[in-house]
Amino acid sequence: MNRKTLVLPTVVGLLAPVLAGCGGADGGSGSGDAIVVGTTDRFTATKDAPAPLDPAYSYDVGTWNILRQTVQTLMIQPKGEGDPVPEAAKSCGFTDSGNERYACTLRDGLKFSSGDPITAEDVKFSIDRARAIKADSGVFALLSTIDTVETQGDDEVIFHLKTADATFPFKLSTPVAGIVNPDDYDKGKLRDGFAVDGSGPYTLKAEADGDEMTRAVFTKNPNYKGTLDVKNDKVEMVSYKDAEDMGTALDKGDIDLMTRTMTPEQIKKLSDASADGAVDLTELAGLEIRYLAFNTDAPTVKTKAVRQAMAQIIDRSRLVSEVYGTQAEPLYSLVPASVTGHSNAFFNTYGDPDPAKAKALLEEADVSTPVKLTLNYTTDHYGAATKKEFEQLQKQLNDSGLFDVSLQGTPWATFVPAERKGEYAVYGMGWFPDFPDADNFLAPFLDKDNFLKSPYSNGDIINNLIPESRREADRLSAAKSLTEIQDIVAKDVPVLPLWQGKQYVASRDNVTGSAYVLNSSATLQLWELSRGVSG
Repeated sequence: MNRKTLVLPTVVGLLAPVLAGCGGADGGSGSGDAIVVGTTDRFTATKDAPAPLDPAYSYDVGTWNILRQTVQTLMIQPKGEGDPVPEAAKSCGFTDSGNERYACTLRDGLKFSSGDPITAEDVKFSIDRARAIKADSGVFALLSTIDTVETQGDDEVIFHLKTADATFPFKLSTPVAGIVNPDDYDKGKLRDGFAVDGSGPYTLKAEADGDEMTRAVFTKNPNYKGTLDVKNDKVEMVSYKDAEDMGTALDKGDIDLMTRTMTPEQIKKLSDASADGAVDLTELAGLEIRYLAFNTDAPTVKTKAVRQAMAQIIDRSRLVSEVYGTQAEPLYSLVPASVTGHSNAFFNTYGDPDPAKAKALLEEADVSTPVKLTLNYTTDHYGAATKKEFEQLQKQLNDSGLFDVSLQGTPWATFVPAERKGEYAVYGMGWFPDFPDADNFLAPFLDKDNFLKSPYSNGDIINNLIPESRREADRLSAAKSLTEIQDIVAKDVPVLPLWQGKQYVASRDNVTGSAYVLNSSATLQLWELSRGVSG
């Protein structure tokens, strides 16, 4: 992981009182108790999504980061990246040459936070439950290669797969495979609200205002047994309505650290400051991507040429420079440039932005111009810069004379149900990978039961290319299949990749571990934080 740690002075107008606040009795940093983390992620339990923290439902980066602190999985992604390693299991591995039988042996003495012992039957219950409920979030698709789950005794779990899947160990490290207690979770329905019970490094106490969780209090779990070295006794996560409020909280000493999502302006102020002060800005490698998704059955974009024309017009470099500067990079595939199997499929197909070529595509398909459509985006999930990003996309498309684009911003709690019901023809989304493998940037969008509920379906991708790529334990050997998938996506444009982003953490200088609090998949690792002098 590439890291750049900038030890910064206070920034006038943004973080001015931070140094003065260190050690104060009223501030989060000076309490001597919990380490307090700010986030702009919002956690709501609504009529459309009443069970945001159930492992069988949760499928966004914010709620997964709650679950990763509280619900234990058989495997876990290690601190230094790389292949997953055993966590609730003491050993796991394929037991056949075809990567179709995967066996795990549980650690001795595993317990839920309640003190109840964990057995192989609890693991089977948890995974079978997620597969059976088939929540409309689509998270169950991560377990789609499982045929049956078998137990032998109290400590052995055997997964029989429908087809070879070299990525299966990664999938067992994701929250949908989290181990839950049958006493707390109904086999046939989701658990509503904000309660979470597991065997992870922390227990959770949620504080809510109406249908929204405002604070998550994580307390070290005395019954935890696993690979993690938990370096603190308590962490509190506070949810803010926007980055400005979060920055003010750090400014006042109410929080010790802030992460996603800071604004580009905040990051730039911190980055431009000189290297002696009370706030550390840590830049981390990231695999976050942003893209436009299409309901390919919607009349305005059903004709492939319309989607191709948009791909031909949009100038990613201009979009990034105008909105995100050095904090993002143009992306020409769903697979980020740093992931094995990446190809610049969209650039290879369309080259540089060219409205004349776009016009020819539309004319050949007999599409009348300007094409009228609405770009939908969420106002409160991916950061304050999202609105500016979509205004730039609107300008580029409208300036071509080929499109008449309007914008519609919607809060996340409303946006997600509408998107899943197919109400949007074109909408903006982000993707934080479940695990750092090219398969996880392709299959969730293109396989059966894809999480976008997209009507787009390509038989060659589903029946041949994805299974072929999963047979290869050496991911370099999967490159041919992965490249073919990316080429098909560039030609058909069911999704349109835009950019790949970096990650940033701003922390007070009496908190250590900020360089490891996020991994490249945006997994929050609160157990890495502790009190001390950084640098």
